[in-house]
Amino acid sequence: MNTKRNSGFTLIELMIVVAIIAIIASIAIPKLMSARISANENAAIATLRSIASAQAQLQSSCAIDTDADGGGEFGFFGELAGTAPLRFYDGAADAPGLDVATLDPAILPTAFGDVITVAAGGEAIVSRAGYFFKIYLPDATAAGDIQGLPETGGDGVGGSAGAPFPDPNNCEIMWACYAWPIEPESTGNRVFFINQEGDLLQTLNNEGGTNVLAGVFYDGLNSIPTFDAAFDGTGANNLTGMGASMGIKAQGLDSVDGNTWTIVGN
Repeated sequence: MNTKRNSGFTLIELMIVVAIIAIIASIAIPKLMSARISANENAAIATLRSIASAQAQLQSSCAIDTDADGGGEFGFFGELAGTAPLRFYDGAADAPGLDVATLDPAILPTAFGDVITVAAGGEAIVSRAGYFFKIYLPDATAAGDIQGLPETGGDGVGGSAGAPFPDPNNCEIMWACYAWPIEPESTGNRVFFINQEGDLLQTLNNEGGTNVLAGVFYDGLNSIPTFDAAFDGTGANNLTGMGASMGIKAQGLDSVDGNTWTIVGN
């Protein structure tokens, strides 16, 4: 007489397998998250350097010259990506205006013109690899202070929606761009900054708080860097805003946002 024996895992064996899987997951998942964050942060650094190179190329090409003085000006994402009308000198109004032409060929990939606008004033930002990016261009100088103007073009276009336009003279010599994580501790941790000087700054984004003394915590669309966040807020040499020095703690300068900004690599 033949007997049939059913074989399988015992309850204890299954519990051992589950325990082993849990141990492996507890080790592997944090490493995968860390690797993802590191990759996104490195991508953000590379993107900011590409933006700096693109700005230098745009300025030297004189594709934007809103006061017709022969000096090229820096641009917003939509202008750099060829998705938004270029600013130009409107001779009839003797003032900056919006042309019908776009940059051709574009300097940045078209994807950089695929901006999204946030509720606060319709300001445009770009999303790339777990990070948001935002460009500021300078307003006119007033009593040593230079305010920053954000990109205001519509969704998927970028550029400028019109007045107020960046100041033609200041826009020939300065710009600024920030990069901060869409989801802190998930898509990235550090916040980065670069401007026409070419030095890339970072803050660890771990000082917390909601006021200047405690340091601002940047969290996706919940907290966006202001134009002067990484600049010195002490008013040294009677300069504030985008005309001030960088708020680098190691150089004895306090940033407007209260965070500790350092040069990447230091």
